[in-house]
Amino acid sequence: MENGKTENGDTQPPPQWKDKVVELLYWRDVKTSAVVFGAGLSLLLSLTLCSIVSVSSYIGLALLSVTICFRIYKGILQAIQKSDEGHPFKLYLDQDVGLSEETVHKYSDCALARFNTTVIELRRLFLVEDLVDSLKFAVLMWILTYVGALFNGLTLLILGLVGMFSFPIIYEKYQVQIDHYVGMANKQVKDIIATVQAKVPGLKRVKAD
Repeated sequence: MENGKTENGDTQPPPQWKDKVVELLYWRDVKTSAVVFGAGLSLLLSLTLCSIVSVSSYIGLALLSVTICFRIYKGILQAIQKSDEGHPFKLYLDQDVGLSEETVHKYSDCALARFNTTVIELRRLFLVEDLVDSLKFAVLMWILTYVGALFNGLTLLILGLVGMFSFPIIYEKYQVQIDHYVGMANKQVKDIIATVQAKVPGLKRVKAD
């Protein structure tokens, strides 16, 4: 199997990227996870109070205030000490921050593969290739109408962020209990679906010819 591709030819993100995400969500490095979670949560909470333009402007002003003050401080310190250390951010200014063509192609191919898979699955659901799956999708859409009435997009993003950084730790700690109850719930759902399929004529795995 080639690097970054599965057996069926779909492009996958490099394993290192996945490992970093797992370490981040499982709080392997508490400091890094706390910084990412705190920054993301602060940004989303800020967007609930101000527009994205205002939030972006405030963040830019805060960063500029820190870098400008540090630049002036180092300049004064060098003048007093009569040293020639150069620009305090020279190390970062010399770094290459551009994306290589290989990196762009790799992730664009991955995004394209995900997009094509999503389009094919939506076509299958909306054109009722499998009646049962389309009915499940319709129920999901119906549930989402109530979710949308209760929460706006930002609230869902905040809940999603909190869940991303909370559920992996909770699952890791209580995996046996969670798997037990999830298994029971899945069994009940399957029993209900089987009962409905048995009682409703023509519902049992009707597929398009």
